Amino acid sequence: MRVDHAVTHGTFSLDGETFDVDNNVWVVGDDQECVVIDAPHDVRVILDVVGARKVTAIVLTHAHDDHVRVAPELARQTGAPLLLHPADEVLWKLTHPSEPMPAPLHDGQEIGPLRVLHTPGHAPGAVCLYAPSLECVFTGDTLFQGGPGATGRSYSDKPTIERSIKDRLLTLPPATVVHTGHGADTTIGDEIF
Repeated sequence: MRVDHAVTHGTFSLDGETFDVDNNVWVVGDDQECVVIDAPHDVRVILDVVGARKVTAIVLTHAHDDHVRVAPELARQTGAPLLLHPADEVLWKLTHPSEPMPAPLHDGQEIGPLRVLHTPGHAPGAVCLYAPSLECVFTGDTLFQGGPGATGRSYSDKPTIERSIKDRLLTLPPATVVHTGHGADTTIGDEIF
């Protein structure tokens, strides 16, 4: 079991503003099968990381457009199901109003080596994906090097994200590597506040 990584380049738009962003894409699996975490800007970049492996699921950490923009196309090309926490339906519909809502993710659900942790705050349906066997957690935009994700946009809330991080992430082993949605890795121990 291994973690592969790529960076895509594009934009994030919400509340009438648009920003240039670089997004991390994480692929977890072995030589035969894998799970893709987030589907931001470029299907080709993601498929290059996947290679010849079968994609068993595309797990979306939350439904901001810079994390789900190419999700329906990636699902069509791979045949893999899309998975998103149902609390993010309002955000999904902003980007993909004519696409069906992805299959629901639930707190505690296991997808291969990944355990779903519902961590609302950055978005109502934000999740992190904990991989104890790999000693890492994929935090989307919930936790970054330097602290919590942004909460200055619609459908976000600072006290909620701080509670999610303290209750769900900072309880993980301090050496757990944090693979973020944007930027550099960190560890749980380095982010304790």
